Amino acid sequence: MHDAIVIGAGPAGLQAALTLGRMHRSTLVLDSGEYRNGTVQHMHNVVANDGTPPADFRAVAREQLAEYPDVEFRALAAEEITGAEGAFTVRLSDGTTVEAARVILATGVADDLPAVPGLEELWGLRAFGCPFCDGHEHAGRPIAVIGAAPRAEHLAGLLGRIASSVTAYPIGEPYSEDERRMLERSGAQVSAAPVRAVSPADDDGVVVATDDGDTTVAGVFVASGALRQRAPFAAQLGLRMLASGAIEVDDMGRTSVPGVSAAGDLAHRASLPGPMASVIAAAAAGQLAAVGVIQSLMAG
Repeated sequence: MHDAIVIGAGPAGLQAALTLGRMHRSTLVLDSGEYRNGTVQHMHNVVANDGTPPADFRAVAREQLAEYPDVEFRALAAEEITGAEGAFTVRLSDGTTVEAARVILATGVADDLPAVPGLEELWGLRAFGCPFCDGHEHAGRPIAVIGAAPRAEHLAGLLGRIASSVTAYPIGEPYSEDERRMLERSGAQVSAAPVRAVSPADDDGVVVATDDGDTTVAGVFVASGALRQRAPFAAQLGLRMLASGAIEVDDMGRTSVPGVSAAGDLAHRASLPGPMASVIAAAAAGQLAAVGVIQSLMAG
């Protein structure tokens, strides 16, 4: 039996494995090969790794973790978790099972994008959700924000200092007069016509199509959409959830079920409005969750 099984091999899971491995705790990391930033070419706002391709980041982490004999990787997805603290059983995608005293969930979330033709194909490449991650690369160029007015206003306020101009496009129905005024106060130009489709421009930009015509911008930021748990474990285990759709954890990443911790985009403390989509924050959460697991193992 392993001391801990870490499900997920993004920043949160990799850091959790490193912390556990350094304390000589037998750790199994399950890597499904699916990542929220799987289409992203470069990650940003990560000190010492600004501009690093996420695949390279993961590869370096795996190479370093190979030096720790107590850390094992399997390129398999977890499908079901049963049992209780001290004796969890995880069924894997190849039909086998593994056991551990503790479980750390680091499977992340998935982005449910609005139904705009062409958007999914551009996601992570020319269409984004986070100005902190992808805003600076569009400095001095026009950008578009598409979707719900309250979030669009927030994005326009953040991006207004970066882009040469920000144009807000509604989805489905035009913005109301109050929404239009709110967006204009944030410094955004406002399209009267909803966005009909987006497509790659000949350069590295995006063509935003409406019934009023096509406009080419440097990139698109999405103000509508939702996050959902990428894996079924929160429901399987009956974990306490927050209004954001994330798993509720305490300061050490512990969930409402003893022996189960969670780290990364899929979880946050109740004091926060939502999960922070950040490599740095995910890694920090993975470290805290691992420390919490080590403390609980020491306590017996």
